[in-house]
Amino acid sequence: MATTPAPLLELRSISVSFDGFWALNDLNLSLAPGELRAVIGPNGAGKTTFLDVITGKVRPTKGEVLFRGRSLLGIAEHRIARLGIGRKFQTPRVYQNLTPRRNLELAVSRRNGPLALLFGRLDSTARDRVQHLLEVVGLELLSNQRAGGLSHGQKQWLEIAMLVAQDPQLLLVDEPVAGLTDEETERTADLLRQLSGEHTVLVIEHDMEFIRDLQAPVTVLHEGQVLCEGSMDAVQRDPRVIEVYLGTETEGEFN
Repeated sequence: MATTPAPLLELRSISVSFDGFWALNDLNLSLAPGELRAVIGPNGAGKTTFLDVITGKVRPTKGEVLFRGRSLLGIAEHRIARLGIGRKFQTPRVYQNLTPRRNLELAVSRRNGPLALLFGRLDSTARDRVQHLLEVVGLELLSNQRAGGLSHGQKQWLEIAMLVAQDPQLLLVDEPVAGLTDEETERTADLLRQLSGEHTVLVIEHDMEFIRDLQAPVTVLHEGQVLCEGSMDAVQRDPRVIEVYLGTETEGEFN
């Protein structure tokens, strides 16, 4: 009989209070290795705080965060990143004056320290990895132009590739399709599905059509708690979710 793999990430009864306001309230969530998970919720649901707790930016008032069975509480943000957790913020953070290839070379070199790139050359394995990532995100033909000249969507893909270059086991992606065209949104969903399996990917987003395109389990947050979990079809039919969204969002956004 097959055994269920241990969770890669567990949040156990996480609560976060900011001067008496509970941004998270007894939140429980787990992610399996290789899983792709979408997290949705109205404004103020606690989505950003949820990511801040995982990455060590915010220390929970109560509860426990476990990554590969190890507690992350009290560990500095940069050390949590080195343990294998990468976070992509809403606004792309790329080196605008460098080429996509150079951006990725810097990302790959960080595993061995920046001096490896400043005073040496990448080995053939690292160069092959850079080329592979350029192809994965569709930037191979633009690899030698300034990153500042890329479209917003292309910059998003470049930053995702830069995170993947550092081999994170868990990839946290915050609103990756805000401001993207419909075509870029579809390609972003394809990219994140492709990355799952080798990586565990957690995506926070407001765009419901994009969430549907991910074809992934959905966790709904509301007032700092998990309201429900399931497929996109299941959560859309849940009366609690309908009530929450129709009270805070436009009806068309959730249909």
